[in-house]
Amino acid sequence: MDPIRSRGYRNRNPGNIEHNPRNAWNGLASPASDGRFCRFVSHEHGIRALALLLLTYQDRHGLRTINAIIHRWAPTTENATDRYVGRVARHMRQAADAEIDMQDPRVMRLLVEAIIIVELGGQPYDDATLSEGLRMAGLPQPGAARSGTIRAAAAAGATAVGGAMSVETAAMLAGQVASHGGAVVDVVRALGPWVVALLVVVVVGWLAFDRWQRLRRVTAPEAA
Repeated sequence: MDPIRSRGYRNRNPGNIEHNPRNAWNGLASPASDGRFCRFVSHEHGIRALALLLLTYQDRHGLRTINAIIHRWAPTTENATDRYVGRVARHMRQAADAEIDMQDPRVMRLLVEAIIIVELGGQPYDDATLSEGLRMAGLPQPGAARSGTIRAAAAAGATAVGGAMSVETAAMLAGQVASHGGAVVDVVRALGPWVVALLVVVVVGWLAFDRWQRLRRVTAPEAA
């Protein structure tokens, strides 16, 4: 089955979470259900709900093995639960009765991916969509965490320089630097906020010079 044609994908609800009016999920669409399952405004919101519901299994109900988690997620009354458990365990490369920690973003990602594959009949989402959904659930992925740290540090550094630019501007500029690779980000994080402040000043100067050059090319008369 093509996962994009599945009911869960159309509902932007890759976990096929059943609608319950008492659960006011963030990002519910209007109408909130298709008659049985939740409908979300984006796939990221659906992935977020999937991850948050799994976290309650661990935190509220004490379920810490794939076997226990999937037996609650997909009960035997309407599912081939043992087969479901086997597929998830193989995807995660874990024994079905081994304890897992869903607070670990890497573990949660594998579990969410496995459930999506079973529920939708395949994996239709790219890395960015999965990462954003998990970030929205409070589980930032490693790459996203680095970018967030550099933006926050840059904003603080800009304020320390003298408040000449807004926090939003500093964050935007630092984001441009961060996009060039994790290695740069790691170095800057290690060197501290004053180096970040200096970096922001350099970036501002470079952007101003680049803008001036572009305006000059636009306004200069064409050669004969």
